[in-house]
Amino acid sequence: MPAFKNPSFQERQEAAARARNDALAKYRAKPPVDQALMAERAARRQAREAAEAEKRAAARRAKEEAAEAKREQERQAAAAAEAEAKAKAEAAAQARNEATAKKVAERKNWTEEDRKAARDARYAARKARQARR
Repeated sequence: MPAFKNPSFQERQEAAARARNDALAKYRAKPPVDQALMAERAARRQAREAAEAEKRAAARRAKEEAAEAKREQERQAAAAAEAEAKAKAEAAAQARNEATAKKVAERKNWTEEDRKAARDARYAARKARQARR
C-alpha cells in the first residue's frame, strides 16, 4: 500500500476546478422547469391556503358566537336575579308596611291599661339593657 502523499497547491486547485465543473454539468443536465406544472402547484397551494384560512375564520366565528351566547346567557341570568331581588325587597317592604298598619290599627283599639302595660314593658326592657352594660 503506497504511503499518503500530500497534494500540492496546484493539484488541490485542479481538484477544486474539476468539482466545480462537475457540479455545473450536473446542474445543466437538469430538465427545464415546466411552467404548466409550476402553475398547477401554485394553484393547489393557493387553494389549500384559502381552505385553511376559511377553516380558521369559521372556527374563530364559532368561538365568538359561543362567547356571545355565553355573555347573553349571563346577562339574562343577572337580569333574572335582579328582578327576583327587587321582587323580594318589594315583598319585604309591603310586609313591613302591613305589619305597621296592623300595629297602628291595634293600638287604636287599646285601652288605657294596655297603653300603660306597653309603656311599662318598654321601660323594663330599657332598664334590662342598661343593666347588661
